Order: sequence, then C-alpha cells, then structure tokens
Amino acid sequence: MFGLKKVSMIICAGALALTLGACSSGEKAASGSTGYPTKALTVVAPSGAGGGWDLTARSFVKVLSETKLVDQPLTVENKPGGGGAVFMAEYATQDVQNNDRLFVNSPPVIINNLKKEGNSPYGYKNTTPLAQLTKDYGAIVVKEDSKYKDLKSLLDDVKKDPGKLTFAGGSAPGSMDHLISILPAYADGVDPTKLKYVSYDGGGEAITALLGNNADVIGTDVSSVKEFLKAGKVRVLATTAPERLQGELKDLPTAKEQGIEAEFTIWRGVFGPEKMSDEAYKYWDKTINKLVQSEEWKKEVETQGWEMEYKNGKDFKTFLEEQEKQVQTLLEAVGMAK
Repeated sequence: MFGLKKVSMIICAGALALTLGACSSGEKAASGSTGYPTKALTVVAPSGAGGGWDLTARSFVKVLSETKLVDQPLTVENKPGGGGAVFMAEYATQDVQNNDRLFVNSPPVIINNLKKEGNSPYGYKNTTPLAQLTKDYGAIVVKEDSKYKDLKSLLDDVKKDPGKLTFAGGSAPGSMDHLISILPAYADGVDPTKLKYVSYDGGGEAITALLGNNADVIGTDVSSVKEFLKAGKVRVLATTAPERLQGELKDLPTAKEQGIEAEFTIWRGVFGPEKMSDEAYKYWDKTINKLVQSEEWKKEVETQGWEMEYKNGKDFKTFLEEQEKQVQTLLEAVGMAK
C-alpha cells in the first residue's frame, strides 16, 4: 500500500567486533549505531502561527522531545499560503523521498484537492499517511461584545441579508474554515454562495481580524479559540460537535442543540512523503504508537482542549478514503466541487 518492501533482518554478530553488519528497519546494532533517523527532523505546519496545524505540530514535537522517543533534534517550520495548498505543491514535488520532513494536516488535505476554486492538484494520495492523532470540532465565533448571543440570532440576520455580515476563516474559499463558516446557514436553508467570506492564512490571523473588527464572524476550530475564550475576548455561538464537549468547554452550545444539523469533525494527523522508505515508515509507526500511549501526550491533548483519536497509518489511510467521498458530496452540495 505504501510501496513497502519486505526486508530481511540481518543479525549483527560479535559483541565486541569493530566491524558489524548493517541492521535493517532502524533497529539498533550491537555497536550502538542506529539507522533512521540519522539527522535533525522537521515537522511542517502549512500555516502561520497560532492555528490548529501550528498547535498540533508544536505539541507533537514537544512531547516527542520530552519523552525522548526521538533522539534527533526536532523543529517546527511554518509554511503558510493557500490554506496549505502552497506547501503541498512544494512537498509533493520536491520532498517525495525526504524522510526527514513530516507535516501535520486535517481535512484541507482532502478539500483542497477536490474543490473548484483554488484547487490543488495534490492531496493525501501524494503523501504517506502516518497517523491520526486527535479530533476537534468547528466553532462559530464572534467578539465578546457582539450583539449576537446565540446561533439563531445570527442566522436570522443572515436570512434577511446573506451578504451583510463578513465571515472569515484561516483557509481559502472552499476549504475547511469556509465550510465550517457556511455550514449552519446552509443547514438552515440559506444559499451559501451568497455569504461573504474572507480568507486568512491560519486561524491566528482570522482571530486577529475578528478582534480588529475586520470580520463579524469566524469559522474555526474550537481548540484555536480556547485561550481567547478564557480571556473573555470571544463568544462561541455554536460548535459542530454531536454533543457538548467536556471539561472547560462544557458550556459551549452545539449547533445541533439549537436546532441546526451542522456537524463537522476536524481530525488532525501526521504525514510523510509519498515515497517514504520502509525503514522510516516502520520507525514512525512504532514511535507514534508509543507517543499516543504516553501520559505526557494524554496531558497535552487535554490541555489543548482536543479529543484523542488515534489511528495508525493503515487505518488512517482507509479513513481518508472514506472522508474523501464525504467531502466530495458536501462540496457538490454547495457548488464548490471541481
């Protein structure tokens, strides 16, 4: 499925020998030498700082380092542009075999490849899915001093004049934040093509636009607004979760409980290059499995307000194939499929 080859294990003999046979699959040789990884690793967040991808990449790197599951240095690199499409064009063509450069993503890796406007010729099939780490949900957010106190009052105004309000998000038209922004109105019978949507590079920039009165409403992910919510700067009118979240977010109403069938799950996962080596794939399959079982990761997920949902590479790829069909149907419904 991933171009894997069966590799015969070479048993390294001679405990004190100066010259040892190579050990495949990254297993440690008797001499103490190791296979992959042999140098610094980069995890890319294809957006600016502050959004869901950035937070996921930094949490992933932080815990891998803290737990010493990875011996080599790990860094996060931000590559904003086109809601992830700019990075994908580079990664899918220039890093096809670069085992030392991973990236995090979510539904846009599917959406960008299927949408009509700003279409990316590259998608998850141009990568090696390594693992799903978490799930999050969408949020319809306004400033704390907004006149809108609930989803119904917002939708009532949208029905009267769909183009009156400015919706914003951290991804391009037709991408995830746009779909989250328009989903409640669409579910309530409004023509989503008549809503005014402004895109920014990353959730952080979208929130800045909202706080700076350059947008009336933003569609984003719940975890990205958690700190602004605690600081009393924003109000969440609705989440796209099937039921209320737990812990600090338990008071956030869902769209569903307000009579609007607008559910949208935002998964986040880790990907490698399309032609990742067998050795590197096995290494990450084992390492990420250990990561998600660690107490440090469980604590990080809770701190960020995410929900744990782990799938290994094989199961993640199967899930993405199913998600692709769902996204295609939604984009066709709103007239945004290519």
